[in-house]
Amino acid sequence: MVWGAIAYDSRSTLIVMHGTLTGQRYVDDILQPYVGPFLNGLPGAIFQQNNARPHTSRVAQDFLRHFRTIPWPARSPDLSPLEYVWDQLKQQMPSCHSVHDLELAVQDLWAHLPHDNIRCLINSMPDGVAACIASGGSPTRY
Repeated sequence: MVWGAIAYDSRSTLIVMHGTLTGQRYVDDILQPYVGPFLNGLPGAIFQQNNARPHTSRVAQDFLRHFRTIPWPARSPDLSPLEYVWDQLKQQMPSCHSVHDLELAVQDLWAHLPHDNIRCLINSMPDGVAACIASGGSPTRY
């Protein structure tokens, strides 16, 4: 599993995790060491995540109560600019012959992702939300 966060003028460290991600592991290995410091460095930031079980676990929600978050609408991956970042990375991913090579490639792509791409995706969020509302929550062409 790969985890990362984006903001208008920054991005988090990209985390490559092996094994199953539980709620407790999400808190111990991602939220406490990375998300907390990342959000504390962004005054006024609002944290958005999807409804993956580790994200919605009681232990994760308890940790996140100290930060501003927004609820994630069910079945709405098109509302997350990060999903489009993942798509860009997948399209650029070279053929890899080992897990180690794959980890190095994704780290390199993340580090060199143009920040203008991230800003454009974040700037497009109001239009994506409007399209979602107009579709009554159904998938959009956005």
